[in-house]
Amino acid sequence: MKKRWYDFLWIPSLLYLILGFFNILFAWLGLICFFVPLVISLLGGGKTYCNRYCGRGQLLALVGGRYGFSRKKDMPRILRSKWFRYGFLIFFFVMFFQMLWNTWLVFSEVNDLRQAVTLLWSFRLPWHWAYHSSVTPWVAQFAFGFYSVMLTSTVLGFLTMLLFKPRSWCVYCPMGTMTQLICKAKA
Repeated sequence: MKKRWYDFLWIPSLLYLILGFFNILFAWLGLICFFVPLVISLLGGGKTYCNRYCGRGQLLALVGGRYGFSRKKDMPRILRSKWFRYGFLIFFFVMFFQMLWNTWLVFSEVNDLRQAVTLLWSFRLPWHWAYHSSVTPWVAQFAFGFYSVMLTSTVLGFLTMLLFKPRSWCVYCPMGTMTQLICKAKA
């Protein structure tokens, strides 16, 4: 089967994680992965982003499928249920809005910049080496927060890839759930 340009979008996903490790301001590029699926879905593309262009899904398929790091087991029914998917979407939004709130507090000069990445919304990892700039503190705070969200979702994706099928993350991915809701609303 001939490879197309979009079959290699796992490379930018991997580069995103690596670049954010060395310079947190690269985290802003993650907004592309946030808005593009919604725009494609709103413009009538349905779940095209998830099925064709999602670099994270491709990376999980590559590592779990081609390189065999997945047990290739079915996910439990509860993790595939609409209640879990919608519940995770709500939880994800709460964490996302908390990140925006922290950015607002730094913007308002109520809080100081926290040079840390929070993994799995609980474990605070010092990330001070990744901030080399003298940009406005709220810009850096947003980057730390957004990188936390992206890193956490990647770790969850890899955990479910290891335990279940390679693209198990895609079953409850918040972006996939949102695009699915857009498709249902348009139908």
